[in-house]
Amino acid sequence: MKLLALISGGIDSPVAAYLMDKAGADIILLHMDNRPFADDKSVEKVRLLAERLRAVTGSPLPLYSSPHGTSQDKISKTCDRNYQCVLCKRTMLRTAQELAGRLGCEGIIMGDSLGQVASQTLKNLRYVSRGLTIPVVRPLIGYDKIEIEAIAKEIGTYELSIIRSEGCSIVPSKPITEADLRKMEKFDEALDLHELAVSVADSAVRLS
Repeated sequence: MKLLALISGGIDSPVAAYLMDKAGADIILLHMDNRPFADDKSVEKVRLLAERLRAVTGSPLPLYSSPHGTSQDKISKTCDRNYQCVLCKRTMLRTAQELAGRLGCEGIIMGDSLGQVASQTLKNLRYVSRGLTIPVVRPLIGYDKIEIEAIAKEIGTYELSIIRSEGCSIVPSKPITEADLRKMEKFDEALDLHELAVSVADSAVRLS
């Protein structure tokens, strides 16, 4: 079972990758580089997290990066501002699917925990995954933050994840919690979502 794990500098996604490695998956890591809407330290944190995961799992865990900042910019200029986060995640998943196909992966791993943030409500999770042709594995979906942090501390990723860095600077003040399907379809068309995902996947590079 070969899976592509989306990994950020946060607490949840490294834990999700770790749990699926323990479950026997052959994992490739993908970081969606949010610059210029994040700082350089965000990428360095992901490098350190990948190194720590390799140490604790004994697995190779190759790390790739794609330029997600271009997608974020297009979303902000094309779609309703309160849809930024849900469309950000939708674009990440479509890019991950494109790259997964090229790397021979059978599915995508996400660090989603139900209801933890606006893009992780049940309705929004349904819409961000709509139209995907490969499965999305969410090993943390029923965990609460305390449980996730406990695992992160146990495996040594927690202290790396909490290193101070600039958070996403394009998050709207009131992100949508229940996306409207008709609007999502309209925004997909306006973004030319498939071509955008292909373009970002084309720009993916291996970091380590």
